[in-house]
Amino acid sequence: MPGNSAARRSGAGPVLTSLPPVLRANTRLLILGSFPSVASLQAGQYYAHPRNQFWRILGDLLGSPLHERDYSERIGCLLEHRIGLWDVYASCVRPGSLDSSIRDAVPNDLGTLLRQAPELRMVVHNGAESARRMREVQALGIRARRLPSTSPANARLGYHSKCSLWREALDAAGVLPRES
Repeated sequence: MPGNSAARRSGAGPVLTSLPPVLRANTRLLILGSFPSVASLQAGQYYAHPRNQFWRILGDLLGSPLHERDYSERIGCLLEHRIGLWDVYASCVRPGSLDSSIRDAVPNDLGTLLRQAPELRMVVHNGAESARRMREVQALGIRARRLPSTSPANARLGYHSKCSLWREALDAAGVLPRES
């Protein structure tokens, strides 16, 4: 299964490995999650859980029904709009998919971002766990913003409220389609 390692730490379960970043040199906005869900690791795809609102929200904002498209088309659309994806953790031990269950986390090297994406202007953190590394992103000279998690575990805000906050951030990064 992708994302699993045979190594174990302190008997808490397998060490899971994150997905590679989705970036191009012209990426302007990077969406940082915490760590892929069980469904995402099994599929080898970001935001693969069918109840996660990520693809529906981004699709609504970009004017394309991303949740109805195959994964390669979803990624192509994001890259076309100069949006990248990654997670703050490279590996961890985590039974289930809840961020609160993450243990022994090894962070991704966020310092590599400007070398990989020199046009990067903003990072948005998809939820509280990712936002724990906001100061590190800001220390790189990159604007950072915490957004409400698109996870089905985050039911505090309704879909339209989440969409509105995500729209503000994507607009500030200059990655939304221009209205004609």
